[in-house]
Amino acid sequence: MSELSNRKFLQFLSSILLSISSIGMLSFISHAYAASNTPEYVDYLKIVQEERAWAGLTSKTLRVGDVVWAYSEGGDKTKPTVLLIHGLASSRDTWNNVAKSLTPYYHVIIPDLPLAGNTQVPANFDLSVPNVTEQLRRFIEAAHIQDNLNIAGHSLGGTIAMFYASQYPFDTKSLLLMSTGGIFKNNNTNYLKNPIYLKQLLITQKGDLNFVLNKVMFNQPFTASIIKEEQEKIFIARSAETAKIINQIDALNRLYTPMTFTTMLKNIEAPTMIMWGQQDQIINVEVANELKSTLKRPTEPVILNRVGHMPLLEAPERVAENYLAFLNKVQPMLNPLSDQKMYK
Repeated sequence: MSELSNRKFLQFLSSILLSISSIGMLSFISHAYAASNTPEYVDYLKIVQEERAWAGLTSKTLRVGDVVWAYSEGGDKTKPTVLLIHGLASSRDTWNNVAKSLTPYYHVIIPDLPLAGNTQVPANFDLSVPNVTEQLRRFIEAAHIQDNLNIAGHSLGGTIAMFYASQYPFDTKSLLLMSTGGIFKNNNTNYLKNPIYLKQLLITQKGDLNFVLNKVMFNQPFTASIIKEEQEKIFIARSAETAKIINQIDALNRLYTPMTFTTMLKNIEAPTMIMWGQQDQIINVEVANELKSTLKRPTEPVILNRVGHMPLLEAPERVAENYLAFLNKVQPMLNPLSDQKMYK
């Protein structure tokens, strides 16, 4: 393999070793490995920076109180801002493939949530969803992006996005909820009925990764063994921190009932796109229509066939295409509380 080809190949390898975000690239990477010699040494930090650059993003940090936020930023700052929030056991790089399609048209911000990626928090940090939402608001204000903010959240990131939009309805321009967690009447997976089951998805020892991939992805791509081995090491190292977050999801499940959670959702005023994988085994697709019937200004749910819990990795082009169309339609609206043109 030439030096140029090897460099491009290593760009894609990067996010595998830092988060679940890279799973969508595994097939390409694995076949590249099959056709080339494995490098003896890889500078993973350099590689992930190169992949972010490929998506039009740069890496930044911002201290807000006791939290040092790590985030990616791209696009023209004079354009509308889109905030992308990742899910459980993940990082900002989950969104890289989608962000590549957004940065030419929007100002894009993707933070690592507390105890994910490179964001640093104190040892006694409160990981509850309400507190993480409040801390995210402080980050948003410090970054001066709070006005007319477009927010997208995947899985747990969608839960945080809903809490945010319900608390700051006048500041939220639009909302994308993708395979979003919560307390719903139509929950029919163990992971929603009892979030402690999410601990079955923790990667704590060698061999766990295959089970998790089969659960979160509908059609697991071919993955070279060396990539899986490196990937498992990262998840194993983070498993204790991920378990702490799962405990907070369980606490939220005990704090809210479907009725009280619905009350919270009814405070959301923003136009909302709902997107789901038809074959999602973690948060069943029926929840998409429940959200549609509950929210004030939903669009018709976009259901992606042959996609599991990770649409932004399994079908990033379809995600980006649908989301861009939604964003472009929403921007002319003067205020989600008063302008209802989109729904006529």
